[in-house]
Amino acid sequence: MMKSPLSRLLWLLPLAAASLTFLHAEDAKPGAPRPPGWKTAEEWKKILPSETFEVMVKEGTERPGTSPLNKEKRTGAYYSAAAPDQLLFRSEDKFDSGTGWPSFTRPASPDAVTERIDRSFGVRTEILDARTGLHLGHVFDDGPPPTGKRYCMNGVALKFIPREGAAAPKKP
Repeated sequence: MMKSPLSRLLWLLPLAAASLTFLHAEDAKPGAPRPPGWKTAEEWKKILPSETFEVMVKEGTERPGTSPLNKEKRTGAYYSAAAPDQLLFRSEDKFDSGTGWPSFTRPASPDAVTERIDRSFGVRTEILDARTGLHLGHVFDDGPPPTGKRYCMNGVALKFIPREGAAAPKKP
């Protein structure tokens, strides 16, 4: 019986998927440099709340509009939920993108986050916590001035710390 070229390749799909999952989940070949706060998925599972683990380690996405950080208007800073001393974003760079996720025009510093190409849903730029290498969200080129960027972050990946004595800005 003659097999089509496609059917001859179909047996490779599970093997290829398993290989890609391993490389993506562990993020590197043996001996490759790792972020300073890198841990295994099992270690993170013991530390992080389940929803945060699903988003940051498993690279999931929280449902839009569910994060209390969407409505956060106080002055302060946004830190990594996995590395509480890792400053990621500042409130002065936050804006309402209408997407349902906390959005920022830029990270707090150029070395706070790293970027990686994400091909899971088309081609996008994934944003990672530079300290831990964990997933935060994605960046898009449709943000407001001055950067034109929209850093669209999962709220469960962030921890907001208000500036002491900071209150929400008063409406005129």
